[in-house]
Amino acid sequence: MPLNLTVSPDFAPDHISGWFYFNTYLQRKLGIPIHLELYDSFAKQREDIRQGKVDLIYANPYDASMLVREMGFKALVKPMQKTDETVIAVSAHSPVNSVEDLKPGSILATTDDPDVHTMGMIMLESADLDESNIQLKTLKNYVLVAKSLLKGEADVGFFLKQGYDELSELIKSEMKPLVSSQIGVIHHVILAGPAFSEYQEALTETLLAMTEDEKGKGVLQNMGLVGWELMSEEDSEFMIDLIDTLID
Repeated sequence: MPLNLTVSPDFAPDHISGWFYFNTYLQRKLGIPIHLELYDSFAKQREDIRQGKVDLIYANPYDASMLVREMGFKALVKPMQKTDETVIAVSAHSPVNSVEDLKPGSILATTDDPDVHTMGMIMLESADLDESNIQLKTLKNYVLVAKSLLKGEADVGFFLKQGYDELSELIKSEMKPLVSSQIGVIHHVILAGPAFSEYQEALTETLLAMTEDEKGKGVLQNMGLVGWELMSEEDSEFMIDLIDTLID
């Protein structure tokens, strides 16, 4: 029976094929069957995680907290040169030029990605805005958040910075970023569950060596990554504590 790999739903659609290449690469290197399951909903993915249907995951920081502390997963590696930050943006035609220009009653387009949403809401505090005086429009992904701004269906939107950067140049030319967070210590992470325990060492070695292998480098490029670096238990706990503080 194959082990199950999944990916946080906030990755760019352009990288779907890259994750399938990655899954094939891991199977060949580790010599075990691995099934890749992709989700378009954070809620559905979390439901399956809690039901024990996930053994290996490229997780966003919020879900990393649940996976490590409640589900017994272990952090292995994090992507090199890639931290998770939140961008607040509006339509290029909006009269809003700073967060402070936003008014109560504004329509906010966001996703159900909790760490991005939480960081965005913290940055809105400078405009005296919170969930009591704005209208929330929760969408499935960042492409839909962008479209909502472009169609005038929302006044402001939250984006994972990587998600914003990977939008098409045409879409980005029609938007105006107001501010980006600069926390610098929050990032996605590959986590292995209990069923993957006997392969953790081999998996970690395989991931760290991808930059030294021609096929590995090609797979990374298709995923929009430059490589992996080891994630210590101390780094993992620090990030999880920070996320828990932000969410609370």
